[in-house]
Amino acid sequence: MKTMTTSDLTFKPAWWMRNRHAQTILPRFFRPRLHVPVNYETLETPDDDFLELAWAKHGDRNAPLVVVLHGLEGNINSFYAKGLLKSLVSTGFDAVLMHFRNCSREANRQPRAYHSGETSDLGYFISTLKTRFPKRPLFAVGFSLGGNVLAKYLGESKTHSGLEAGVAVSAPYHLSSSCQVIRKSCFKLYQKYLLDRMKKSFSRKLDVIQSQINIDQEALRNINDLWQFDDKITAPLHGFAGAEDYYAQASAQPYLSDITTPTLIIHAEDDPMLSAQAVPTLAQVNSAVTLAVSQQGGHVGFISGKNPLKPQFWLESVIPQYLRQFNCKA
Repeated sequence: MKTMTTSDLTFKPAWWMRNRHAQTILPRFFRPRLHVPVNYETLETPDDDFLELAWAKHGDRNAPLVVVLHGLEGNINSFYAKGLLKSLVSTGFDAVLMHFRNCSREANRQPRAYHSGETSDLGYFISTLKTRFPKRPLFAVGFSLGGNVLAKYLGESKTHSGLEAGVAVSAPYHLSSSCQVIRKSCFKLYQKYLLDRMKKSFSRKLDVIQSQINIDQEALRNINDLWQFDDKITAPLHGFAGAEDYYAQASAQPYLSDITTPTLIIHAEDDPMLSAQAVPTLAQVNSAVTLAVSQQGGHVGFISGKNPLKPQFWLESVIPQYLRQFNCKA
């Protein structure tokens, strides 16, 4: 299998999409009718809860398998998730998207949800897959929050990740400073979008959450700031002292140097949802990590191509190409 070169990992934005907000916002409108057939599975967890899985299969029972992790309040319908699953299947992989708790079609049973540093569910899922398919090569790809979860997991598990390789895209490796960026960026558009989805998601299980923290529907509705949401809900719900304690403990940046699994980190310096402190550097990683840091690309955007009517989703070509290096069957 041909080893990827520096030019393979160099992203060149479309001439008609050089603006970082355009790269971030417009891709979701390019594929409103993109359909990827999936089969759903409910995986019970040790704490009497569940993970909803969405399987997209190539057809070969021995095909290499890729776990896909979505971003904050994402799911199987997120444009990047559908696009990557379709691309993986077409290039010889099976793929399965793991919905983080409370991002699936039904609300989870336990008062806990998910957060940027929660790696136990991913570890449990990977262990389950290794038991089910002991001979199949296993990979993982994480987007945004899911990328932070994956990078932290890889750093924590070191040589015991269970993965042949991983890819993290547009991850908020430094959560505290990135939160401050989201609070102000694009006239607070990103903050409002995320908060609206988070509040809607948590309102589904408010009665369960109230057994752990003091929050009612009106108080939830009145939260209009991301830091405030994390300080009042995310942090206390998951055992952190407050928002900053959560950000410090959940950020993957301190774990990057401990990653021993081959990992591709894709990041754009112009990402409008992440801080400059979140841009990974060579000094923060070791030889197992390949950095593909471009000047442009936005947040989980990376749209290239010469024809505005036929945008090219660079991530959907470079990610399978990177993973194929570590599996001769793909």
